[in-house]
Amino acid sequence: MDISVKAPAKINLTLDVLHKRPDGYHELEMVMTTIDLADRIDLTETSQGIQLESTSGFVPFDDRNLAYRAAALVKQRFSVNKGIHIVIHKKIPVAAGLAGGSSDAAATLKGLNQLWDLGLTMEELAELGLELGSDVPFCVRGGTAIARGRGEDLTPIAPPPPCWVVLAKPQHGVSTAEVFGALNLDHKQERPDLDAMVQALETRNFHGVCHHLSNVLEQVTLTAYPKVARIKERMSAFGAEGVLMSGSGPTVFGLVSRESLARRVVNGLRGFCRQVYAVRMMGGLEGLPLDQIRTK
Repeated sequence: MDISVKAPAKINLTLDVLHKRPDGYHELEMVMTTIDLADRIDLTETSQGIQLESTSGFVPFDDRNLAYRAAALVKQRFSVNKGIHIVIHKKIPVAAGLAGGSSDAAATLKGLNQLWDLGLTMEELAELGLELGSDVPFCVRGGTAIARGRGEDLTPIAPPPPCWVVLAKPQHGVSTAEVFGALNLDHKQERPDLDAMVQALETRNFHGVCHHLSNVLEQVTLTAYPKVARIKERMSAFGAEGVLMSGSGPTVFGLVSRESLARRVVNGLRGFCRQVYAVRMMGGLEGLPLDQIRTK
């Protein structure tokens, strides 16, 4: 039996770093939501081992890949003697701040849970995912949520109102570790208003959501990578109604209320940035296995 699993990207509507924890990680508080830009993970049972391939040449095929590590973790934790062949049909840009690798890992966990009849709950899959990366628990669950701690403490909240999301990624990547390392938590800056964002989501207030977009990592990345700042400026100039960098970058997203305006923003950016996408918001679709897994 083969399993096919959708692995959607995420964006951060807010991202705050509260302090550095004793374990070396940063204490985070953020609002994350899924968008309709997704990889597809195909899983085929084999006699032994783990084989991985991808439609993207930028994806590693060994234990540097989170989907590979997810399969290895499941095989080791549950003493599975069978092998697995993983194909990643890549649509999410690599090293973009959109949790593409984390979503691939989450999709692999959910697919193997069904393929090998492990009977794991969503909570148990999320706990497994945290061993792979901070964004994986959210990617297991999907939808829209407040994420705290390293990202594992998730509180589901109302999804954003329907709208278009324009994404633009420059060719270069960004080191998440370097961005966090350069963040000065003592420096006075505008911090996200979490309550205001949640209120805007609950009342389906598109302009309120746009107004309260905020990411404390943004200024660090914009300073180190001026092209990201120029993309943000141009996206606003072309008419996007709310513009923010996702995660540690370098992808910038713009929220747009009308399809015609989204097309105008995309056309305006394409001469400046090669990787430009216009997709729909999908943060109201909870990441239920039956919704996202298809048996062939």
